Amino acid sequence: MSYNKIIIKQCEQNETIYKFLKKNGFSENYIRHLRKREGYIKLNGQTAFTNKLINNGDLLELYKNPATTNMVAYNTTPLDIVYEDDDVLIVNKPSGIPTTPSRSHFIDNLSSMISYYMSKKDKEFIVRIINRLDKDTAGLVCIAKHSLISNLLNSGNYIQKTYYAICTGFIKDNLLIDKPIITTTNELGINNQKREISELGKPARTFVTPLMFDGNNSFCKINLEYGRTHQIRVHLSNISHALVGDELYGKKSELISHAALVCAKMTIINPLTNKKIEIGIDLPNDFKKIFNLPISI
Repeated sequence: MSYNKIIIKQCEQNETIYKFLKKNGFSENYIRHLRKREGYIKLNGQTAFTNKLINNGDLLELYKNPATTNMVAYNTTPLDIVYEDDDVLIVNKPSGIPTTPSRSHFIDNLSSMISYYMSKKDKEFIVRIINRLDKDTAGLVCIAKHSLISNLLNSGNYIQKTYYAICTGFIKDNLLIDKPIITTTNELGINNQKREISELGKPARTFVTPLMFDGNNSFCKINLEYGRTHQIRVHLSNISHALVGDELYGKKSELISHAALVCAKMTIINPLTNKKIEIGIDLPNDFKKIFNLPISI
């Protein structure tokens, strides 16, 4: 394994490896990959994690290429493939499965399922998720099959996604929620799972179209501008219409075992071919049962 060696200089008191890396321009994506396996980060020759405190004069070693195929363990669970061509793969992710690996979900994640599926077609394949969904969110996920299409799709407005949600309370009219979102951190500067509304955050706009009300909850169509992490969940909770079953931003529900949110429609303009791809899926059964109706979208 090849490492980038850094001698720590001019670090602040109680500064962590994570804070040092962010301060020095390392991307969140690179840091996330470093976290996935022990040994990708070393401090003074010993395995370390991003919450480790550092001091001036310490030797920090970072694995140069963590984003390789061998870092994603294979999961032989079959994918629900909705669309595939030479450039993209689109799958329907069920709720309860993380999109990417973590220390607690090293194998039971969508990326591991994709890695196994693609290993039979391309031994050099690297999983490149274009739209990451939360663990509890079901629906369409687009995967780039090569670096060129990945860079292009991430550089322009080539993908439009439509979500469907069931939120608490009565939403009468169309809404535009235009409130910036910030990532919260703990006392060591490590990102928390939860996000918040803050003027210091990044811009986020959520368009909500109510479609149905059952006397307790509202069934809504949702479109996003920017697509921040947890954007729909944070925005709806902020206006007192948290997603049904969202224990992080709302409360547990007997109606569904997870947040009632699904990415059910996706339109992609392939920047290489200008081909228009339009995909739609049915709503999950546990989602539809909340209204006890065969909701067609």
